[in-house]
Amino acid sequence: MKLTTHPWLDWSLMALLTIGSWTAQAQNYPSKPIRIVEPAGPGSAVDTAVRDILPALNEGFGQQVFIDNKPGGNSTIGAREVVRSPADGYTIFHGNINNALNDLSTNVNNNCCRLGEALTPVMRIFSTPLVLVVNPSVKARTLKEFLALAKSEPDSLTYASGGPGSITQLLGELVKAKAGITIQEVPYKAIGAELPDVMAGHVNAAYLAPVVVAQLIKSGKLIALGISSPKRLGLLSDVPTFAEAGLPNVEAAGWNGIFLPMGTPAPVVSRVFKEFNKALSSAAAKAHGAEMGYEYGSESPEEFSLFIKSEISKWGQVVKDAKIKME
Repeated sequence: MKLTTHPWLDWSLMALLTIGSWTAQAQNYPSKPIRIVEPAGPGSAVDTAVRDILPALNEGFGQQVFIDNKPGGNSTIGAREVVRSPADGYTIFHGNINNALNDLSTNVNNNCCRLGEALTPVMRIFSTPLVLVVNPSVKARTLKEFLALAKSEPDSLTYASGGPGSITQLLGELVKAKAGITIQEVPYKAIGAELPDVMAGHVNAAYLAPVVVAQLIKSGKLIALGISSPKRLGLLSDVPTFAEAGLPNVEAAGWNGIFLPMGTPAPVVSRVFKEFNKALSSAAAKAHGAEMGYEYGSESPEEFSLFIKSEISKWGQVVKDAKIKME
């Protein structure tokens, strides 16, 4: 006698087996070291943000958690490697706003790593505004003087960016559009790679994270002209916001967060969220964040996804208005 089954029974059985597999995976996770792929160079602001909480992550996961730096390609190189990795929680991507901005690109080669499609958002690590700094050789000590200099000598000044489509490029172009000035962009291949050239005076200006330039500003090696936040930052309380310095409606924040390959089992996603959230919620982490000028995130994966969509919408409008080619 031939035994027949209904299709819905087959699907129900498959669903039960899948849930059982996920549960077993979550119970056994992690059973080996965990790699965090970092698309920025060692020592950059985003890199050190995760390095600071590695001890807490090692303790929470009960396994070694290590960072693997894969800079370049406006954070695409690291993202592509994670997308190609097994969706099992052992390869985590420490993405940043550049990855969201890549989703605005018309280049089909960038479609490999779309946030929310190829990479699952887990949680935001921190956000930080950017500081416009200039080399002391530039004959400007305030934002108004800098903008006046740019207007009087079109295309004579240069500013460094993290490359095409980076937040530093878009902020630089937004400043140019709002102020009605022309400044030459000098693109670099990775976040933070521009700092040595700004220090040496090869490039006049840059938009950098406060924690990276705070001591350089205080020592006079760089001059801060404004910060892209709605209010002043405790770390650099003497630096005015762009609005205070005479250029309103110019705000931007660099942010970064944790992502997993799409298809990672939900229990594993929950465990990763739990451990990172716990590491960032300690009193020591909060104190360190305030000292560094970070605003830590604690949104759920769903809330983080909505935040990313709002950022893509906001900067997509800037790209359109400024007629920037996102390739």
